[in-house]
Amino acid sequence: MQWLRRSFITGFFVTVPLVVSVVAIYWTFRWADSVTGRLTQHIHGLDFPGLGILFTAVIILAIGAVATNVIGRRILQRGEQLLLHVPLFRTIYAPVKQLLTAFSPESSVGFKRMVLVEETTRGFALGFLMKEFAVDRGHGAEPMLAVYVPTNHLYLGDVIVCRPEHVTYPDISVEEGLRIFLTGGMGIPDTLRTGSIREN
Repeated sequence: MQWLRRSFITGFFVTVPLVVSVVAIYWTFRWADSVTGRLTQHIHGLDFPGLGILFTAVIILAIGAVATNVIGRRILQRGEQLLLHVPLFRTIYAPVKQLLTAFSPESSVGFKRMVLVEETTRGFALGFLMKEFAVDRGHGAEPMLAVYVPTNHLYLGDVIVCRPEHVTYPDISVEEGLRIFLTGGMGIPDTLRTGSIREN
């Protein structure tokens, strides 16, 4: 009975994330295929399963190619600035873009690396280094760090502003840090090696 119970629990926690991931990917591609598939059928009179997904991938690839070009980037930035003047669009678009930018490995303003912050009230907090800046309180510029500490999955959290001496840098990549938060801390390695100086 113990073997059956242990095997069932292990199988449950292995199967559920796999099934959820597969179903999410399936429904995402099915939705994209249904939306763009109707468009291609209306334009070309064709009805092939999967054609909508291919059409969506081509559009995304084309936009990415334009965005990597200097002129194309300026055109997209200008169009984005015009659209941000629309109140409803600005309210929805700006937070979504900031969130996706934070996860992008090509971004210079996203999650820079994992840090361990020592707090006097809560002990240690694991978070993402977001920005290095300075605060001038009338006695000269003081270096500060902005650290994002997720509190509900990844999309909600606290921003901690602290001095650099209160931060250490564990040998955890951003991808591993995302896994740690998504698993509720289960992904933390048995031993963490940290350093007080950030490696560039």
